[in-house]
Amino acid sequence: MLEGIRVIELGNFITGPLAAMMLGDLGAEVIKVERPEGDPFRRAFGGDYGPAFTAYNRNKKSVVLDTSKPDDKAALAALVASADALIDNFRPAALEKLGHGEPALGAQHPRLIHCSITGFGNKGPYQNRPAFDGVGQAISGIASFLVDPQRPEAFGPTIADNATGMYAAYAVLGALVERARTGKGRRLEVNMLESSMAFIQDGFTAYTASGIMGGRLTRIARSQAFTFRCADGKLLGAHLSTGDKFWGGLARAAGAAELIADPRFLTHQDRVANYEALREILRSKFLGKPRAEWLAILEARDVPAAPVHNVADALEDPQVAALGCVLEMNHPVRGKVRGIDCPVLVDGERPVTNPLPPPDLGEHTDAVLAGLGIFRAKA
Repeated sequence: MLEGIRVIELGNFITGPLAAMMLGDLGAEVIKVERPEGDPFRRAFGGDYGPAFTAYNRNKKSVVLDTSKPDDKAALAALVASADALIDNFRPAALEKLGHGEPALGAQHPRLIHCSITGFGNKGPYQNRPAFDGVGQAISGIASFLVDPQRPEAFGPTIADNATGMYAAYAVLGALVERARTGKGRRLEVNMLESSMAFIQDGFTAYTASGIMGGRLTRIARSQAFTFRCADGKLLGAHLSTGDKFWGGLARAAGAAELIADPRFLTHQDRVANYEALREILRSKFLGKPRAEWLAILEARDVPAAPVHNVADALEDPQVAALGCVLEMNHPVRGKVRGIDCPVLVDGERPVTNPLPPPDLGEHTDAVLAGLGIFRAKA
């Protein structure tokens, strides 16, 4: 869908690389410009081609430029001039040093869509602070829904980083549509703080509209979501939402139909108010049978439930196999690289049928620069 669109990525770690990869997954040509030492995420697992890097960098070409050298700085300028979109996730002053700060960049390239991703935006007391996912989760309120204040510890997958990258890709897509109509580029700004807050809208509206200060169980109770341990030690998740149908199905499936008439659980609001009591009753019930038996019983009653998988389990799930969402790419040097494919289908097919594997550092430097008429002498 984005064939013919060139995106230059000046990005490290997750936010910028994820945004650019999402555009690459839709068919854009993405050129990742790296310093000679490369994106630091290459080395997160040791080596220079680790899984943290490969997760966010498929469908890209890697070009290495040392912008302290005049020729490489000029090459970067030529790449930017050739681009439809530029994505960076540097601190606000970094592009100024490269000669691509605003407003000069917009004046030189009026059709360019420039998306700048920062931790805290370009104004305010925190604008020059560094930010990674844990900082974004903490300051935005996300962590308050996850962390036990009695035993505080960071855990789980990246959330703030991923939300920010997704909002950035969404912004670039909107600007591309507008430019097709007007011919005008845009300067886009996306920051981790606002993106993370926007990602948990319901937590803020619950507070601003109803004065409800959310915690670890607030949304879980209102959503009537449960995790149960079964007789074989395996875990099962169920989510009933707000209606009575699934609640009744779960109670009957658990052999606890009497709970339906229990005054503590008559309505959804009653079940929210008495969530912890209900959870303990159901926990004791689910200890009575192995997980596979419970899943069959719940499916027969149309109760939304699933096994709690680890990532290895998820890869082996028959539904995952049916969807074909596990992507295998073959790098000419690194060999087979596996990941999760773009989750969007276009007329029943993945947007890119022959994706590029994540690139080695500088793998495409000579070819990309030659396309701009730049030929560098071999060392």
